[in-house]
Amino acid sequence: MNTQQMDQKQDITTALETRYLLYAVSTIMDRALPDARDGLKPVHRRILYAMNQLSLYPQSNFRKCSKIVGEVMGNYHPHGDKAIYDALARFAQDFSVRYPLIDGQGNFGNIDGDNPAAQRYTEARLSKYSIDLLEGLDEDSVDFKETYDSSSHEPSVLPASFPHLLANGASGIAVGMATNIPPHNITELLQACILLVDKPNSTIQQLTEIVIGPDFPTGGTILDSKEEIIKVYTDGKGSFRLRCKHHFEDLKHGNWQLIIDEIPYQVQKGKLIEKIADLISVKKLSFVQNVIDESTEEVRIVIEPRSRNVEKETLLTSLYRLTDLETKISVNFNVLIDGISPKVSDLKELLKVFLDHRREILIRKSNHRLKNIDKRLEIIEGLLQAYVNLDKIIGIIREEDDPKTVIIEEFGLSELQVEAILNLRLRALRRLDEELLSKEQQELMEERQALEDLLEDKRVQWKNVKNELSTLKKKFVDYELSERQTSIEPEDEEYRSSFKYDTINDLPVTLVLSENGWIRSYKGHSLDTNSFKLRDGDTIKFVAELLRSQQLLIMNSEGRSFSLSIDLLKKEKGYGEPLNLMIGTGNVTSIVCILPFQREHKGLIFSRKGLGFAVSFSSLQSSTKTGKQIFELSEDDEVIGFQKITGDKVIVLSTSSKMLIFSVRELPLLKKGKGVRLQRYKDEALLDLMLFSPNEKNDLIIKKIFSTIEDISYWEGKRGQVGKIMPKKLLRKKIAKFEDLL
Repeated sequence: MNTQQMDQKQDITTALETRYLLYAVSTIMDRALPDARDGLKPVHRRILYAMNQLSLYPQSNFRKCSKIVGEVMGNYHPHGDKAIYDALARFAQDFSVRYPLIDGQGNFGNIDGDNPAAQRYTEARLSKYSIDLLEGLDEDSVDFKETYDSSSHEPSVLPASFPHLLANGASGIAVGMATNIPPHNITELLQACILLVDKPNSTIQQLTEIVIGPDFPTGGTILDSKEEIIKVYTDGKGSFRLRCKHHFEDLKHGNWQLIIDEIPYQVQKGKLIEKIADLISVKKLSFVQNVIDESTEEVRIVIEPRSRNVEKETLLTSLYRLTDLETKISVNFNVLIDGISPKVSDLKELLKVFLDHRREILIRKSNHRLKNIDKRLEIIEGLLQAYVNLDKIIGIIREEDDPKTVIIEEFGLSELQVEAILNLRLRALRRLDEELLSKEQQELMEERQALEDLLEDKRVQWKNVKNELSTLKKKFVDYELSERQTSIEPEDEEYRSSFKYDTINDLPVTLVLSENGWIRSYKGHSLDTNSFKLRDGDTIKFVAELLRSQQLLIMNSEGRSFSLSIDLLKKEKGYGEPLNLMIGTGNVTSIVCILPFQREHKGLIFSRKGLGFAVSFSSLQSSTKTGKQIFELSEDDEVIGFQKITGDKVIVLSTSSKMLIFSVRELPLLKKGKGVRLQRYKDEALLDLMLFSPNEKNDLIIKKIFSTIEDISYWEGKRGQVGKIMPKKLLRKKIAKFEDLL
C-alpha cells in the first residue's frame, strides 16, 4: 500500500469520525434530550410556537391538526409530518402527560393502546398550561434564532412560568445517552422552588418533604421508601416501583371479586387484559377464573377468583408477579443544562436551573419594559411641549411645506416626538388630555424607578420571582388536575422480600434425587414413593416438595451450596437427568441435603467435628454452576448436614452417645465461615442434630426421646459443652439418626 492510499484511508477515517460526531451531537441536542429550562425538545417547542403564531388560544376555535402540522413542518421543523403529529397528539393525551399542553377534539388515542386518528380528522388548540409556557414571548424574554431556511425566526427556549421539565417529564434516547424523567405535581414543584428562593442551601432531603415523589396521570401507588426516593433524586438515576390501585367487592353467598381502579403509568390497558387472559388460559394464574373490562372514562378491570376460598393476598401476589399491575419506572435526569451541555442532574439542580431561567426572564422583561417606558416618556415630553406651543405648531403645520423639519429646528424635538405630534387627532387637543399626559408621565417615572431598583438589586429580583411563583401556585390550585394522583405507600421490606419470592400460586412439584445422582420432578405433593421411577439397582436418596418457580438449594459435604432452577429440568418423563451436569459437583454422593429455597428462612449447617453456624437461605443462593463456598472446613473435616431452623432448641448427639441441648440464640448468624463449636469432643464425632421447640404440646420429639418436658432440662447446657449420656430408651434402640425415631 503506497503513501497516497494510506493518506486517503486516514482521511476517510477522519471524515467518518467527524461526521458521526456531528450526527451524535445533533441527535442529543435537537431530538433526544430536553432543555432543562423549559423542559421541551425542539419539536415540542416549535409546535407550541406555531400554534401561538396561529392564535390558537384556549378561548379560540379548534383548527385541523393537518393545518398545524403543515405550519410546523413548512416553517420550523422539516423532519416529516408523522414525528410532528405524534408529538402533538401525545401532548393532548391526559393519560400520557400530567398536564396536557394541547386541547384536542377528536380521537387522540386511549389508554387501551389505540392510536390517534389521522391528522385530517382531529383538531387542536393550546391549553391553559401552554399559555403559561409562552407568556412573555413578545417581551424580549428569550433569544430568537433563524429557522432552517432563514425565512423567519423561532425562540431558542420558551419563557416557561413553571418547571415543565419535572411537571410533565420527558423521555428520549440519543447516541450513547438517554433520559427518562417521570411527571410530578406542579403545586409541589412550585412550593419547592419557593423554598429554594427563601433558603438556597436547602438539601434534597428538605426538598423531598415537599416533592414527595412522582405524580403520574394514571395514578397508582409508589412503593419505595423515603430513603430510596431521596437516593434517586440525589443520584439523578434509579427507579421507582409503581403498583396499581384496587379494591375488593363483596358479592352474594360469600363470593367476591377484585376491581383494578388505576393501572401503572404507560401500561396499555388492552395489552394488560390480554396478558391476564393468556395467563389464565395456560393455567399460570391458577387462582383466577376470568377477567372482564368494565371501563368507561374511568378504569375498571374486574378479576374473578376461581373460588371464594382463594386468599385475596395470594391472588394479588400472583398478579403482581406475572403482570404489569406492578412495574418499575426508570429514572435518568439527563438534560441539556444550558441548551447545549448534557448532564445527569439531581432534583435541586434541575429546580435551580429553572429558577435561574426565571430570573433571567425577569431581567430581560424588565429591560424591555424600561426601553418602552423611555420611548413613551420621550413622546409624552414632546406632546406636553406641543400643548404649550399649540398655536405656533398649528401655524407651522398649516403654512410650511415640510412642517416636520421646521418643528424639529424650532423646538429642538426628536423625530419620534414630532411624529407623535403630527399624528395627534384634533379631538385630543384638549386641556383634559394634557392633564392625562402629565399623570401618565408621573406614573411611568415611578415605574421606571422601580424597574431600575429591581435591576440593581438581586434580592429584589428573587423577591419578584417568588411572587410570580406564589401567584402561579394559587392559580394552579384552582385547576382540575391540581390534586395529587399517585399515592406514596412504602412497602415493608420483609413483605417485599417474601412477595418477590412467594410462589404460592405455582403448581406443587416433588423433586426426587437418587443415590446414583439422577434427579426428576413429579407434579403434586405427598406422593407415594412407590410411584417414583428408578433404574435397576438405584434407590431414593432425597425427596423435596416445593413449588414450580422455587429454586432448589443443594449442600454438599465440602461445604458448597448450589442453586437449581426447576425450569432446567425437562418434562416429567423417564428416569430423570444426571444432576452433575447441572451443578458443578462431580461427586453427587457428597450431597448431604436438598431443600426448597425460601428467602426469609435460616438454616443450621454442621460438620463431623461438631462445628456449625446459622446461615440465611439468601446467603446460600448461587448464580453460577460452580456454587458458593459456605463452610470453610479443615482438611480432615466434612459437612454432614444442613437443617432449616424451625425451633428454638438444638439437640446434638455424638458418636459416643453424648447428648447436649442448647438454645438456637447461641448460634452466630454468618454468611460464610469456619463455624463455632456445637459440642466438645475428644476422639468421638457428631452423629446427628435436630431442632425443636420444647413448649409445643404433644410434641412428637418429646414423646419419642423424653418422657416429659421437665426431663429435657437434664441435658440442657451451653453450646460447646460435652453433654450427658442420652436417655436409656435411645441407647437400647442404638439410633444413628433422629429421623429414625420419627
